[in-house]
Amino acid sequence: MEAKNKKCSYEKHKEELANYYCKNCNIYMCNKCFEHHSKLFENHFLIKTDKDNKEIFTGYCNEEGHLEVLEFFCKTHNKLCCSSCICKIKNKKYGKHNDCDICLINDIKEEKKNKLNENIKKF
Repeated sequence: MEAKNKKCSYEKHKEELANYYCKNCNIYMCNKCFEHHSKLFENHFLIKTDKDNKEIFTGYCNEEGHLEVLEFFCKTHNKLCCSSCICKIKNKKYGKHNDCDICLINDIKEEKKNKLNENIKKF
């Protein structure tokens, strides 16, 4: 899901489209929440979720209902995943990568770094 389609993280405004993302708090905010948040936390790093910010990396899973840290990498789909993504629960919100080639992010990080170094040497 693109950041521009996210909803406000505040429960009372959960139907409002988010226009901002706070990197410090890991929350999406509608205009009402943004006004209050920016006054309370002047030094927080805020990003406007417009068409120029197609994807904001929060470190948390973007799948609906998955409020977990991204810990895994799906080699099959070349995508970061949380534990709910690879869970084998037969539910429409879970298990999208349960039959894929999964590894820990740190493992793939080294693999990708080595591959990049090999390609740099070739050029």
